[in-house]
Amino acid sequence: MAKRNRARSTSSRQKQEGRKARYSGGHSSGHSGGQAAANFSNNVPRNGGGADVYTLHSVNSHPETVYGPTRMREPLEARTKSQKDYMCAIQSHCLTFGIGPAGTGKSYCATAMAAEALQNGRIERIVMTRPAVEAGEQLGYLPGDLEEKFSVYIDPFRDILNERLGKEAVEYHLRHGRIVAAPLAFMRGKTFGGDTFVILDEAQNTSIAQMKMFLTRIGEGCKVVVNGDVKQSDIRGGNGLADAVRRFGGLPGVCIHEFERDDIVRSGLVRAVIERYEAD
Repeated sequence: MAKRNRARSTSSRQKQEGRKARYSGGHSSGHSGGQAAANFSNNVPRNGGGADVYTLHSVNSHPETVYGPTRMREPLEARTKSQKDYMCAIQSHCLTFGIGPAGTGKSYCATAMAAEALQNGRIERIVMTRPAVEAGEQLGYLPGDLEEKFSVYIDPFRDILNERLGKEAVEYHLRHGRIVAAPLAFMRGKTFGGDTFVILDEAQNTSIAQMKMFLTRIGEGCKVVVNGDVKQSDIRGGNGLADAVRRFGGLPGVCIHEFERDDIVRSGLVRAVIERYEAD
């Protein structure tokens, strides 16, 4: 009987050590076992000798090792006096036209202000649009459906939003319809409400009819920004941006802000390139 009891006790210890070995990476004791057990937190039982419980490190236990997209935490500040005047115009007017050469910060300032307003709860939705006009190439040659084709046009907006809000927040807002990006042709029949910040970019590629259609979507209290450079139009015939600037100058609630060549902040090279092209 004593031999049977000793045999049972030995068998029980072997099973228990086997369980420990499985939890600790295949070693029940010694230096190797301790090293393997170091891969777990709380490898010493908390109840002073009861069941052996080992807790794996969760992903969130080391947040500094988890990749997170960069996000601009500094408040938005104008880099030039012209940018400051432009941003003040957007704040105080229902409709703002930002016209001028590339690299002056028209799109960046407007999109960053929209992101800030969404984050602070001053608006409920951002609508970003632009005409689907190709600069010498055909949209139909791009792979994918219409949404995938148009995403190429929206990438500059997305980069700014990712910088200001963070990539995960932007993806969330896109899924829930708080950030909407669509071709200008899809704006027909819509009404932009008072909780919406709307940006029409590359407006120099709109026809007069398209610009009229877009501007008649504006509802009470809506914030609308129209940006473009008339000198870089890719369409033939009447230009919607130039026509609107001519028509609406001096209209209450509307501001037309003009950027100059000296306001270019993208790079000194861009300024020089534009100077050479305009010299002809």
